[in-house]
Amino acid sequence: MRTKCVSLFQLYLIGALAVLLSGFTWAAPETSTIRLATTTSTENSGLLDELLPKFKQATGYDVHVIAVGTGKALRMGSDGDVDVVLVHAPAAEQKFVDEGNGEQRLPVMFNDFVLVGPASDPAGIASAKTAAEALGKIADTQTVFVSRGDDSGTHKKERSLWTSASIQPDGQWYREAGQGMGKVLQMANELEAYTLADRGTWLAYRDKSSLRVLFQGDEKLFNPYAIIEVSRQKFPDLNHQGAQALIDWIRGPQGQQAIAAFRKAGEQLFTPSAGTLARR
Repeated sequence: MRTKCVSLFQLYLIGALAVLLSGFTWAAPETSTIRLATTTSTENSGLLDELLPKFKQATGYDVHVIAVGTGKALRMGSDGDVDVVLVHAPAAEQKFVDEGNGEQRLPVMFNDFVLVGPASDPAGIASAKTAAEALGKIADTQTVFVSRGDDSGTHKKERSLWTSASIQPDGQWYREAGQGMGKVLQMANELEAYTLADRGTWLAYRDKSSLRVLFQGDEKLFNPYAIIEVSRQKFPDLNHQGAQALIDWIRGPQGQQAIAAFRKAGEQLFTPSAGTLARR
């Protein structure tokens, strides 16, 4: 009788342990992988290859990078398909936050856009005083211009520049690629065409291209990057702990110093900006 009682007690303990372990499974800790949607320029420039190994060494997190245009990156965030976004289209980013899809928009770094084209400069944009005037010269001469055409931050900037020039680009000379920045630079090179590029990707591809920077310096070509954690309230099951770790690191001393130190052929591609206010 005593043996039977002990056996039943042991079965009870086994059952209780199974329930307890089942509870631990439901309360699994945060995953060690962070899903980051970001613009193609951060990947094409080589910046992420420099930053992410340092981040992993500091925190233990792996980062799964989805490099797409800013528009698609924000849509992935609004659908809860990623944990955090790193993009460069201030107005679209603020709309993303205002609509409850993300937490605070936080500055990370900046560079600028440049207009590149064939060294012969058939439209004569090198003599332009403003970006709008440079685009006007391209439209007037109907010289081939390759657009990202992908709702990326670069594409959004390009469209705003055409609008400021009061030009609706259309016709055979205006080609929409639907590709990332690296591919567009390759296409523009093959077609001896003009295009708008972020300076970071341009510097990374410059040695593979016969194109030249023909216009730069207009304040309207400023290119700020911000990082946004996807909404905790809308998507409580995302890896918010990991997203916050990435935000803290990339905006902290280690991340900002790594961004400042990242260079191609001796030239700095991005300037850290975590200490500044978000600029729209």
